[in-house]
Amino acid sequence: MAPSSRPNRCFAIGDIHGCDVALKVLLEAVDLQPQDTLITLGDYINKGPGAKTVLDTLIALHAQGQLIPLRGNHEIFLRTAGKYGKTRLNGKDLVDRKTLVSYSPTRKPASLSDIPEDHWRFIQEKCLDWWETDRHIFVHATLAPDKPLSEQPDKSLFWDKFTDPQPHMSGKTWICGHTPQKNGRPRNLGYAICLDTWVYGKGWLTGLDVDSGQVWQASQRGKLQTAKIEDFREGS
Repeated sequence: MAPSSRPNRCFAIGDIHGCDVALKVLLEAVDLQPQDTLITLGDYINKGPGAKTVLDTLIALHAQGQLIPLRGNHEIFLRTAGKYGKTRLNGKDLVDRKTLVSYSPTRKPASLSDIPEDHWRFIQEKCLDWWETDRHIFVHATLAPDKPLSEQPDKSLFWDKFTDPQPHMSGKTWICGHTPQKNGRPRNLGYAICLDTWVYGKGWLTGLDVDSGQVWQASQRGKLQTAKIEDFREGS
């Protein structure tokens, strides 16, 4: 089938956390076409070595009209760092050393002022709190099951863990990141799917074609594997 005749596809990618090699491998495997949509679930910086490259890639995809970027709690950390002019606040790293080094031409950490304006603008203005389609809801962390999207508390959207997720009142399948699955496997409950598979540790960066169920997983070491989301269905 020629690329121009492919149906529109919708992909979701879990927490990237500065893992630029994994993102490159995954995007090459997915082979995005102009009519495709990519939804990234937040947490683009911290923990991994290539935050600058990751954001450069996402900004380019957004400029092409292919990317819907969500905001994760680490983007909130970055906005807080910008607000106060500090990379560390109340004993907590808002922007870690690996992220700052990624903006430096040397191995010494850069400062917040070295982060390009278009990166700040992307984080502050382009990232969304959630996204929905006819069949799916995309969010960074979780959903309060009994509240419409317009009334979701920040605690649910950005901070709560995927420990006892419940179906959402909309009846739509919701897809999230935030809670690292350290076995490297997406967690699929049917009505809710977690795609954070610990790429910055010993896991994978997971991408999902939400309609076909095809799964791609790439590691920061450059490895690639594929599966189907039903392979991870709990209780099946």
